[in-house]
Amino acid sequence: MKKVLLTLIMLLFTTFSAAYADVIPQNVSFKYTNTYGLYQAPDKIVLHKEPSDSSPIVNSIIISGEKLFPETVKPEELFVLFIPSKNLGMLAVTDETDDWIQIIYNNETGASGWIKKDDPYRFMTWIMFYNMYGRKYGLNLLKQAPDSAKDLHTSTDDKSQIVGTINMPQKINLNVIKGNWALVSVYDIDRIPKTGYVRWRSNDGVKYYFPAIK
Repeated sequence: MKKVLLTLIMLLFTTFSAAYADVIPQNVSFKYTNTYGLYQAPDKIVLHKEPSDSSPIVNSIIISGEKLFPETVKPEELFVLFIPSKNLGMLAVTDETDDWIQIIYNNETGASGWIKKDDPYRFMTWIMFYNMYGRKYGLNLLKQAPDSAKDLHTSTDDKSQIVGTINMPQKINLNVIKGNWALVSVYDIDRIPKTGYVRWRSNDGVKYYFPAIK
């Protein structure tokens, strides 16, 4: 009987924890790859159909710590990255004007809307985002990445010499971004340091690596 009660408690705890878990991507923009970068979400997201105050509002979402209102909004559908403890919620950007930015507010359907900019520093191109967070925390290899993304090259060319392969990385340090390539230093399971260029995204924008934000 005690074992049954213990199992039920563990299941409830797991369910409760999962409901408020951080959204740290294992796959990024796989369906909708035509994104320019990321926008750090404000506490209140008011989405217009067009980049104009007079345009109809298509959605309105409030962020309060770990909770979203309305409660039907799921963090994994809204955000590319969501870490409430860091007050960090990042939205995929598809277009911008001087005063407005278009974001995807449903990663399942690709539904998008326009937010009026309230802070010019909220928007980051993908390269800016990787340079800021990738250099600080290192990179994670995403599940969707093909085996070829594990190859370490001597230069930013698919036909360049392969000097090593990432197998079971303990840490992937980002040194520099060059276009769709990243110069990384890897500490693999064999503890032998490896350095080379990897593709961090495809030519179509599909991400193979993502900053290992903690």
